[in-house]
Amino acid sequence: MTTVNARGITLGIESFGEDNAPLVLLAGGTTMLSWPDALCERLAAGGRRVVRSDLRDSGKSTTTDPQAPAYTLRDLAADAADLADALGRGPAHLAGIGVGGMVAQVAVLDHPSAFSALTLVGTRPVAPGPPDADLPDHDQATMSRLFAHPMPDWADREAVAEFAAVGAEILGDDPVAARAIAARIWDRTPGTAPPVQMANQLGMVFPGSTADRAGASACPRSRSPRSSSTAAATGSSPSATARRSRV
Repeated sequence: MTTVNARGITLGIESFGEDNAPLVLLAGGTTMLSWPDALCERLAAGGRRVVRSDLRDSGKSTTTDPQAPAYTLRDLAADAADLADALGRGPAHLAGIGVGGMVAQVAVLDHPSAFSALTLVGTRPVAPGPPDADLPDHDQATMSRLFAHPMPDWADREAVAEFAAVGAEILGDDPVAARAIAARIWDRTPGTAPPVQMANQLGMVFPGSTADRAGASACPRSRSPRSSSTAAATGSSPSATARRSRV
């Protein structure tokens, strides 16, 4: 893992595959560990350079105050385009998961020449609030169980890992894997202050919708998102509002 300076912003990245291979950027939701190691390795084995990255205020990227971010969703989208430019081999195939999917949607709309294709996983075009009429909402019974589970002490590594494991079990995911990922995220977080740890584990929710703009994107291979789920890889609540920003 290393960092790249993109337009004055430090972004944490990890690269898989050959540097001269076609570039695939994986936008974290919020940390790069939202993308499993095995997936990155499998994609790289297919002849791609796969680069997963941390969003601002997470992992090894620039961190200020996650409770009062001095940037917007469009700034995060610009970070993705600047990262693609800094790495070369563009235009890049951009993929986003969770909140990273929200960032990716705006990135291809605002910077279409930087990207050749868009892949979205477990994300939605609008948050917070109800999904678009043609998209399914979260399962309310599952959401009730998630929100009934009390938040951990975010400064306690073991408590955070246990919180992730419980959430994963509710979602039908592997609690052992979720516990391990949460611990890795905790270890990579710059500082033990609860707001910073919470932001890294749960992610961000941004107001505004991209659905009405997606059809007009000049990105060669893009389409409107079809999923409204934003569950984080740690099994944490998809509508957690650890941080807020503006489109």
